[in-house]
Amino acid sequence: MIRAAIAGGTGYTGGELFRILLGHPDVQIVAATTTSSDGVPVTSVHRDLVGETDLCFGTGLNNPDVIFLCLGHGISRQFIDTHDIGPDCMIIDLGNDFRLDGDHAGRHFVYGLCESARDEIVKAHDIANPGCFATAIQLALLPLASEGLILDEVHVSAITGSTGAGKKPGETTHFSYRDNNISIYKLFTHQHLGEIRKNIGAIAGKEPVVNFVPFRGDFTRGIFASVYTRADGRMTVADYRKLFEDYYAASPFVFHSDEGISLKEVVNTNKALLHLELHDGYVHISSIIDNLVKGAAGQAVQNMNLMFGLPETTGLRLKPSAF
Repeated sequence: MIRAAIAGGTGYTGGELFRILLGHPDVQIVAATTTSSDGVPVTSVHRDLVGETDLCFGTGLNNPDVIFLCLGHGISRQFIDTHDIGPDCMIIDLGNDFRLDGDHAGRHFVYGLCESARDEIVKAHDIANPGCFATAIQLALLPLASEGLILDEVHVSAITGSTGAGKKPGETTHFSYRDNNISIYKLFTHQHLGEIRKNIGAIAGKEPVVNFVPFRGDFTRGIFASVYTRADGRMTVADYRKLFEDYYAASPFVFHSDEGISLKEVVNTNKALLHLELHDGYVHISSIIDNLVKGAAGQAVQNMNLMFGLPETTGLRLKPSAF
């Protein structure tokens, strides 16, 4: 059994990790650390887990084989520096501390987008888990980047559920603001742009210009990304769709659909669905994921499976709620 610890497990992402890892046949959760809920049962914080675990939050790590860092952005480096983490213990960071600069305290964090770096992840000791928007947008661009088909600026509009803002309530996250409401935030400046440009640029040989307009949605879970760029006039829609199908043929969680897609088809799962169309010289890709699963905890477990030599889908065959 893989001995796993979760640091910062009181938030939404931590709750998803508990849900997935408690059902994982090869994992034992040995510790859940927190600075705010020492001694509190996990089920008092995550009520959906009543009857699933007797684990309590604490401060010790209990000698894990892998630790998942579900801390606020910018805190993971501090956590590593102030805790006794053995050199053999692997780290999967779900924050943004190591996505652009992967070296710290003698460790090297591999950027863990499974569909672009599977071979590197299998050999990795530490992982920087991608951001949720970054995952959805890059899955729409990876096949194009791999064939040098990002020919112009990329335009993205994407909407996310309220859980993407974290558990701590704020002015734009509480119910009375979010319900029946949509708004734009971080226009053209979203923090995930850096990792998108870096990773897609490394594949394409040149960093793309990505114009990104993020929206706050009036729902709790999921990301729907609308991505388009100039098309290669020599390619038909069938050519593009075959490119995507071939690129993701070995990926157990990413699928191209010839029919239009909707968000509920991926919510509560580690799947990503893509749909491609051509229109007036542009190629348009719809990309949908659950921001807390494929965009966070599920992808982290997918990375762990690869690192420990398990089948990539272990513990991640989760059922969507389509109605």
